[in-house]
Amino acid sequence: MKGLIFDIKRYSTNDGPGIRTTVFFKGCPLNCLWCHNPESRLHEIQHVNRRRNIGDMAFEEEEAIGQWYTVAEVMRELEKDTLFYDESGGGITFSGGEPLVQAGFVAQLAAECRKRGWHTSLDTCGYANRKALQLLEPYINLYLYDLKGMSPTDHWQHTGVDNGIIIDNLLYLVENRHDIILRYPVIPGMNDSENHLLDLLHFLMNISPVKREIHLLPYHNIQKNKYERLGLTYKLEDLSSPTTESLETMKKGLESIGYSVKIGG
Repeated sequence: MKGLIFDIKRYSTNDGPGIRTTVFFKGCPLNCLWCHNPESRLHEIQHVNRRRNIGDMAFEEEEAIGQWYTVAEVMRELEKDTLFYDESGGGITFSGGEPLVQAGFVAQLAAECRKRGWHTSLDTCGYANRKALQLLEPYINLYLYDLKGMSPTDHWQHTGVDNGIIIDNLLYLVENRHDIILRYPVIPGMNDSENHLLDLLHFLMNISPVKREIHLLPYHNIQKNKYERLGLTYKLEDLSSPTTESLETMKKGLESIGYSVKIGG
């Protein structure tokens, strides 16, 4: 079995505790308007032309986005930083795209990581078959779980899917007492209004996760160049980042119901 990966990022400190290596898998069932990794959407190798400059000369070369790996090949990359995992309390994070698109491969990889005593995190949008989620369940220490909004209609308009499966899978993980850190991308005009916040607070007040922690991820448009490289149109080019006031209002609201809140990933 092989997995399709588009990046392996070492020395990460934003994808779980300690110093981590994050493995980015290709393929995602969502089509978020603000997606920061558009190269992760398709579960296939993509070829794009990259412009390079050497002195006064400019030329284009073809670049492949994505590579097929065996579990053993990925493990050889991960083992290079064992010392950092051990000393910092870090480990491995599976991200994307959506890792659950390749649940069989990720489960095998996560099992090998656990054999070595490494902490494992799954960064997921939660939109997956329950069997895929359960396949990884024995091997995951921490879930970094995206909530992009509570309205099914808004969720459909902004991501291409409604959020029913996402909410159901989150409730399943909560009921089974897994460690979860929620992540909420704050997108101006889409999920940051007072009503959006009230809906989020109402939902969170009625669940009892082991870890009452949420990260607010402010929108930015630095990914615009990625869309251009892929020949895609970036639809939110004129959208500004959320204001400090807006983020602080959300932070205070979430803290008022007992959540630890971090602004940024």
